Amino acid sequence: MELPRRTHGDELLGPGELLALRGRVRSIARQQDLTSVIACAFDHRTRMLPFIYADMRMAPAGVRAIGSAMADVGFAKTRIVLQQWNRNFRPSQMRLDGRIPDIFMVSSMQIHTAACIELIRDACRIDPAHRPLIIVGGPKVIYEPWDMFGADPQDPWGADVAVTGEEYVLLSLIEVLLATRGRNESLRGTFHRARRGGALEGIPGLVYAQPGGGDIAEELIDTGIQRLVGDFDELPHSVLGYRLLEPPSRVATLASHALPSDQVGRHSPIGSLVLTSGCKFACPYCPIPAYNQRQYRAKSGERIADEMTQIQREFGIDFLFGTDDNFFNHEERTLNIVETLARVRRNGDWRRRRLQWATEATVHDTLKLRRHLRLIRKAGLRSLWLGVEDITATLVKKGQSVDKTREAFRLLRENHIRPMPMMMHHDQQPLISRGAKPYGLLNQVRLLRKAGAVSMQILMLVPSPGSKLFVGTYTSGMAYDNVGGRRIAQHMLGGTHVIASRHAKPWRKQINLLVGYAYFYNPLRLLVALVRPKTRRSGADAVWQALGMWGLLHTARRTFGWLLRLRFGKIKRSVAPPMNSIPMRGVNGGAADHALPGAPQSESPRPIRTVPRRGDAHTLPLPILVSVR
Repeated sequence: MELPRRTHGDELLGPGELLALRGRVRSIARQQDLTSVIACAFDHRTRMLPFIYADMRMAPAGVRAIGSAMADVGFAKTRIVLQQWNRNFRPSQMRLDGRIPDIFMVSSMQIHTAACIELIRDACRIDPAHRPLIIVGGPKVIYEPWDMFGADPQDPWGADVAVTGEEYVLLSLIEVLLATRGRNESLRGTFHRARRGGALEGIPGLVYAQPGGGDIAEELIDTGIQRLVGDFDELPHSVLGYRLLEPPSRVATLASHALPSDQVGRHSPIGSLVLTSGCKFACPYCPIPAYNQRQYRAKSGERIADEMTQIQREFGIDFLFGTDDNFFNHEERTLNIVETLARVRRNGDWRRRRLQWATEATVHDTLKLRRHLRLIRKAGLRSLWLGVEDITATLVKKGQSVDKTREAFRLLRENHIRPMPMMMHHDQQPLISRGAKPYGLLNQVRLLRKAGAVSMQILMLVPSPGSKLFVGTYTSGMAYDNVGGRRIAQHMLGGTHVIASRHAKPWRKQINLLVGYAYFYNPLRLLVALVRPKTRRSGADAVWQALGMWGLLHTARRTFGWLLRLRFGKIKRSVAPPMNSIPMRGVNGGAADHALPGAPQSESPRPIRTVPRRGDAHTLPLPILVSVR
């Protein structure tokens, strides 16, 4: 089920609202001496194609954005811990500035849920008198916040609050807490007092347990859908987050200092940077359009050029990846960005002119910008990940076709931009097809390689939370509950495992994924890449082939056992999507915006409070708080 849309015209914050909030929190934070730790959950069982190299060599943009926001408003004593680099990190043993942090935040994708829950569990082992305020966020929490709260009296654990939105929601929460924090009062204690007083109900984008249940969540309160910042130039500078990274180590504790700037590029040679957000297409398996409230948001060209320049100069990162949904989505904004970057690059502002970047787009929009690809190349774009999905448009139609895909690849190659197709395998697609139409998976892989593809991403269609198809995939019986006695785990939801299929022999689909990768990444193609590379840059094609073969070995090793279960095990199908066992409700006593249809609701909601919602009345609900200062 897609996230509900806010009232038309109220999806975005007003101009300057985030800037004003940052200023208010900064003025309050000067009087505080608080520390915070932000952890990026990572399940190492997900280390497979197509992300096996970038998952360890690119510091994620999400946790860095939160770190930048904290540093920007005055929380200088903040550390970002990546479980990719710090596998043995234990929150119960963390100390920052010689003490247990005041705030512990965890960000997680769905495939890393198990690692996220374990981090929360470990933080809950800290004595309640000294326990930090536990805040969770990230893609997992946006769509399924209930999983972050425990309901078993025999196993008490759980976050204090889930942030189902972006920086504005987190900073709004912190503003309310700091404005009413008593002298020597823990921030977690302030949170509990603010929650009891109803002060949090005016901040759309939060989910937290109803007060009174102790460490066990008996009911969850959902404050609604967030309002989005419309102008990304109002976001804190990306450089701030890079300065907060915890050095890689094998110990459970934190280092005395953050990773030095001159070592950041060595551990994260690929930089991630938010450029734009949103996509015009409404693919039924994708949650992106609904999350963005059907809006398209972007940074200005000047802001992007400044961030790229500073990241390169301070950290030595020469290759950046734009975390876009569809960079070519809006022609005018795209041209504003690339014209600025081309001008900066031409004027010699980028050190040694070596800085390069990559992003994502669609075949349809690439062709629309065909006249500007030369300019885009001058702006530094070197690789473009293309959502081809299925060349024949049988699975989804996004303006692609065989001829259009070939044409887009040809234009990119002529302008020395590497095309990197992203494919999606599905039940109706055979491994090989006969005839003129390249319907089979290998037919399409061969066509794309011949057209100039340097890398290849092949994933199986799986249910994605927040998408139109999510609930129906389960209620129709397409999704599996368990196979051969093994239940579907969260780390298997990335598209590398066949976990939802009506095919009579689903094990063949699992084999098809491996065969498709092996057809593209193999020693013969490596030799050809050394002699006749698909790229202008010498050796780049061969490097991708080598990385692909290395990743394929890990992928085969991690999915072979599942393949055997699909072949010989009994498949039990789901009849309903995974949903919360804890009742949820909105602040007005109605249905929760983040709950799935059929999810448990409160039978006897508490009396409705007349607290202004931040999305409706642009004022803080501070008068209802009682300060103990």
